[in-house]
Formats: sequence, C-alpha cells, structure tokens
Amino acid sequence: MSKIEVNTVEPQCGTTLTVGGGAGQTAVVNATTVTLGRCGGTVALATGATQTGFGKTGAVDWQTSSIKTATFTAVNGEGYFCNTVGGSFEMDLPAGSAGAIVSVQDYNNTFDDNALTVDPNGSEKINGGVGGGTVSLSVEGQGITFVYIDATVGWRTVAGTDDPFAQAASNYVVATGGTIVTCGDYKTHIFTGPGTFCVASGGTPSGSNTVDYFVVAGGGGSGAYTGCNQGIGGGGAGGFRLSNGYSTPAPLTSPLAAPAGLAVPAQGYPITVGAGGAGGSLPSPDSSVAGVAGDNSIFSTITSAGGGGADVTTTGAGGSGGSGSGGGRGNATTQTRGIGNTPPVSPSQGFDGGDGTPMPEQPSPAPAPARNGGGGGGASARGGDGGSPGSGAGGAGSYLAPGFVGPTAPDYGTPGPVSARYFAGGGGGTGGSSAQPGGTGGGGAGAKTGPDGTSGTANTGGGAGGSICTSHPGSGGSGGSGIVMIRYKFQN
Repeated sequence: MSKIEVNTVEPQCGTTLTVGGGAGQTAVVNATTVTLGRCGGTVALATGATQTGFGKTGAVDWQTSSIKTATFTAVNGEGYFCNTVGGSFEMDLPAGSAGAIVSVQDYNNTFDDNALTVDPNGSEKINGGVGGGTVSLSVEGQGITFVYIDATVGWRTVAGTDDPFAQAASNYVVATGGTIVTCGDYKTHIFTGPGTFCVASGGTPSGSNTVDYFVVAGGGGSGAYTGCNQGIGGGGAGGFRLSNGYSTPAPLTSPLAAPAGLAVPAQGYPITVGAGGAGGSLPSPDSSVAGVAGDNSIFSTITSAGGGGADVTTTGAGGSGGSGSGGGRGNATTQTRGIGNTPPVSPSQGFDGGDGTPMPEQPSPAPAPARNGGGGGGASARGGDGGSPGSGAGGAGSYLAPGFVGPTAPDYGTPGPVSARYFAGGGGGTGGSSAQPGGTGGGGAGAKTGPDGTSGTANTGGGAGGSICTSHPGSGGSGGSGIVMIRYKFQN
C-alpha cells in the first residue's frame, strides 16, 4: 500500500489541476473539514453531472430572464416568476427526489385575478395530501417554496410570502370558518354574522371544486303612524338566493335554486350577513316614520338585497328590495307596493309586496273609511293586497332542503313540509281592526292589539309586521337578520 503525504498540490503547467483517475475511478477526500473553492471563486458541477447527499434545501436559482406566462414544467433547484395577467395556467413539478426544491413567485400581483395551479408529478403528493392533488395560488403577491421530502409527504411547502397550504392538498374543497356541520359526505358552514370562509384547497373536478351557497339578506322594517284607520304595510323579506349544484332532488330543493354552484379557488372570502331594517318609532303624536330597508348579505359574487322598508306617507309607497314591502295608507289613486327582485337576478330573489287600499277622504263629520296596508313580499309569493275590510297577508318564503345542513344543525328557519326549513317570509299588513299573519319563513304578523308591529324572526330574513294605528306613540317592527350557508362535498 502506497502513501504520499503533501501540504500543497499545484498544477505542473497551465491553470487546471486534475484529481482522480477518470471514468470508473473514485476520488475520496477524507477530512473533518473540506473547503472547496476560494473567496471570489466558483464551485460548479460539470455538465451532466449529478449530486447526492447535499439535499439542496436552501436558495434556488431564480430564472429572471424567463418570466413564465403559460403552463411549464419546473426544474429542481430553480425559482420562477409567473405572470398570470393573460389568464390562469399551471406549473408542473418535476419528479420528486429527496431534497429537490422549486420556488414560485407572483410576478406582478395578478394571482388574485388569475390563479396559478401547482400540479405534482403523477401521483406524488403535496403536504401529504391526496396523490396527484393540486394546489391553487390565488393570493396577490404570493410566493411559495416546495421541497420534496419523501413518498409519505411528497412536496412540502416550507416558506413563502403567504403559505395557506399547511393543510394537505386535496381533490376536495378544504375550508374553515363559521359553524361547521357535517352530514354524510358534505360539510356546511353556517354564518349568522360577519366572518370569513377560508379555502385552503379549491379541490379538483375528480373530487369537488365547487360549493353550493344559501344567501338570505335582512328583512325590511315596518312603519308607524298615529292616525286612526290608516293601513300600514308589512316589510319585505330579504333577498333569497340558493344554488343546487349537488342535485338535491325535488321536492327538497327550492324552485328558486340556481342549478350550479361556485368555484372557490384557495383564498379567504369575506362574509356579510345583513341586519334587519329598523322599524319606525314615533316620538310624538300626529307623525309617521317609515320602516328601514334590510341590509344586503354577500358571499363571493352572490349578493342578496335587503327587503324593502314599509312607508306610511300619504303616497303609501312601499320600499323595493329583495322583496318589496306592502303599500300603506293611500288616497284615491296611490297605494303603490314595493317591487321585489331589485336589483334583478335570475332566478328571482323575491316578490312584490301587496297594494294598500286606495280610499278617498270623507268630509267631516263623516267617519273616514279604513285604509288597509298590503303584506310584504316573500321569496316565493307576492304580498296580499289590502282590501275592505282586511289588510294583506305577508308573502310566503321559500325553503331549504334538510340535507343542506343536516339533522344535527341548529334549527334556523321556520319548519315546513317534509322537514324543510323556510326563510324570507314577508311581513303582514294592518289597518283598522284587521291584521294579517306574516309569510311562512320568519315574516312578522301585523299587530292586532298593538300598537307595535311584530319583528321578523332572526336569521330568516323575514319582513316585519305592520304596527297598528293608535292615538299614542307606537313603533313598527324590525326585519329579521339574514344568514349565509356554504355547502360542499369533502369526501367520497
């Protein structure tokens, strides 16, 4: 066995020093500390050479000269700036090997408009999720680094300007927020107040990549008036909007349901739940105060309009909204009801209110005839007209299939046939000695012994019932607050 001991090895001539015996030979450097290169120098692998054992988990080489604008396959050790201004596309990860690393960064803050999808190679995983499951980068300015660990976890997201993928990638929608109820293979998120529906994975068509929505706005308030024999209309119900992308069968699904749900790329979706409109309140005799319209409820691109507030001016005009309020006291020619489905959407979010009774004033000392208010419109029916001698009933609301929420959910809404829950009923009108019930779905009844109107039921979007005219101060009812529910399939 030969042994050579030296302190320094220098080339005999030129500037290149070759160590090793060439093809098929192995050079071993055995020392506690090995230094390659010198300050200011470069250490590089030869073209076509590979490395093992180093497990590159540090910085990547950013490809600044090649901004990506269309689907491409990433290379281990590289980072990419992706410009989705022209539309969404895909980054395909390379075949995984321990220590492989890839980074990606939103080039100019367009991921929120057009998402970048990250797709693993074949059946490899991201964050230990479903094999082949993708993730969607849809946050403005987002940047993520992926490091391949092993077959169990696959590619792990380890750093970035925004990393919502601590949860496993999935072929199904993965989300948090609100009160979550599980029924079979479906989850429903219930919001009775403001919140955020946070989507960690938007899913894929082979699992689920859409959600069904149920969005009901706040109902309208009713007015108050001190004069006798003056009809007061009921408040309109809040707008009712529902999708049925998962094909809940009839008769359990509302005829108002849109056939398709919404895609939900990974991001946060702020939820707005509309408050019910306040009722008119009388501070002194011989005055009138109109009810206030309900507030809108919002999820993603779906906005349901607040119900119309009932007016009690001499025109008797009703307020328009998701459903219109009933017309109030009128004269010979004016008894205008509030108009529903305002602004218009398809399917309709609600119906018109009923007309008030148009009656001319009688000369003194003859008694003035009763003027009866119309009922507020509901999600599935127009409010009843005020007539002689009765006022109009509130229009009926529409219903939600029991399977949308599940048997263990809180009892929101009003019970109805086949265990369905009703929402968005119109408020009942009043006038003279008559009063009418509110529509099924949380509509308040018109007052009979008053003087105050009956408020709509909370979290149904029901319109308020009209107050009864009186010689002393009274108040209209307040509309019921709205509700938002989001349902999706999370397993098979």
